[in-house]
Amino acid sequence: MIINENLLIGHGAQYVEYEINQTIFEEGSTPKFYYQIVEGIVELNNYQEEGKEFTHNILSSGQCFGESLLFNEKPYPMAAVAQTPCKILRLSKSIFLNLLQQNTEASLNMFKCLADRLYYKYIMLFNISSNNPSQQLKTLMDYYHDYNFSDAHKSNKIPLTRRQLTNLTGLRVETVIRTVKKMEKDHILKIENGKIYY
Repeated sequence: MIINENLLIGHGAQYVEYEINQTIFEEGSTPKFYYQIVEGIVELNNYQEEGKEFTHNILSSGQCFGESLLFNEKPYPMAAVAQTPCKILRLSKSIFLNLLQQNTEASLNMFKCLADRLYYKYIMLFNISSNNPSQQLKTLMDYYHDYNFSDAHKSNKIPLTRRQLTNLTGLRVETVIRTVKKMEKDHILKIENGKIYY
């Protein structure tokens, strides 16, 4: 957890449950709450005019989202959508900012979270400029593996679908499918029952 669950509840945070595909906040809306996932998966995304989806990030239990927008007066540049049934702790913006002022540990955890998000944005921005789809997918899986699993040397299931890999990298679905197969042939990853292990 970015911020201790009991600390959030002690400051008035409430549990809110969302169904699959339910919007948590919309692009263009005003940030009013701090959100921290207790259970479930949330996707941050945009849709282009022609309907193509771009995924900024996919977050799971223990992670927060939309928090950086609480520090300025700008609207959300993306939407947050529940990808599974979700249980989320929600705390109002003003109380959240007061909590950070009063609690050094929570502030430091938030700084680390924001630094991790900036790091992800930097590597993904550079990654998208690459013409090598294998390198794009490898960079994404490296980050996902390092961020979500404690043992960097152990192969773990990457719980991202081919569609999610497509939306996170900007590649076409056919390119992702072909590249994943090539990466398996090159012993970069394994595929078992349609799932990717990296």
